[in-house]
Amino acid sequence: MIYLPSLQQLRFLAAIAEHRHFGRAASACAVTQSTLSAGIQELEKRLGVVLVERSRRGVNLTPLGAEVAARGQRLLRDAKDLLELVQSAREPLVGPLRLGVIPTIGPYLVPAMMPGLVQKFPKLQLYLREEQTAPLLEKLAADQLDVVALALPYDVSRLEVMELAEDPLFVVLPRTHPLAEASRIKRDWLADQNLLLLEDGHCLRRHALEACRFSGPAQNEVFQGTSLRTVIQMAVGGLGVTLAPRLALPTELPPDGSLLARPLDAEAPPRRIALAWRASAVRKEDFRLLGDFMKSVLASILRTPLRQSPVAPLPSAQAMTKRSVKV
Repeated sequence: MIYLPSLQQLRFLAAIAEHRHFGRAASACAVTQSTLSAGIQELEKRLGVVLVERSRRGVNLTPLGAEVAARGQRLLRDAKDLLELVQSAREPLVGPLRLGVIPTIGPYLVPAMMPGLVQKFPKLQLYLREEQTAPLLEKLAADQLDVVALALPYDVSRLEVMELAEDPLFVVLPRTHPLAEASRIKRDWLADQNLLLLEDGHCLRRHALEACRFSGPAQNEVFQGTSLRTVIQMAVGGLGVTLAPRLALPTELPPDGSLLARPLDAEAPPRRIALAWRASAVRKEDFRLLGDFMKSVLASILRTPLRQSPVAPLPSAQAMTKRSVKV
């Protein structure tokens, strides 16, 4: 008779492989340490091999144990996919769903979409993870997330992608700034302005540099902020100008009108908000349904009027370059 390991035993072994500690592995599996230890011993006894080496210095897997753990993780993933396939066939968007979202989308989209999402899909359990694009995609590849909301362009060639909206970039600046008189900002005008941008790792930083036609770090960049709200608040203080996506402006523009937002000229490419998932995912229809819902919410936010003052006619580039701007 062929003995097949149980999914529970494989889950215990995978937890040992991840945590290298019986106590932490047991906690991750929501069982007692004795239950986990007994499960590993039973697995080793039935297979007739040693999978885990125990010593005073810690816990390690044997080479065979590491291979069994890796194959077991794939079996666990397949079992999870099987359950999700059956579940989504019975009823859409039911049960746990792990959504990753980048910081320049999450604070503006999530609060707007949650009330309607709860009402439309009451059995959905949405777990949110906000992080920069690269670590989110690493977690997606490792099956720690189901789907990711991100901004393109970005290398997502190995993923299935659903584009949700175009999100143009705006220049955010004090209302007393000379450029605030223009209805639209030419990219060349930003070359001699003090720029406040996000730090490395944020895709919005790269999008902003590309929109300004900078191939590398801008020579006129005076500060790198950890969040979009940080750099916008520094613009309130007159330290420079920044670039922000249209999605963020209804939330981030101060109600007192101290800051204004002006669109970049028509040649500046917008960022594109998208939803991405693994090509092997079984809940693709659920993800597309979620994407359709998010698309409608995004469209509503992007139509929200901005608090803006009347603008003067667009000045000539020559006139703009002759202005001396104090920041």
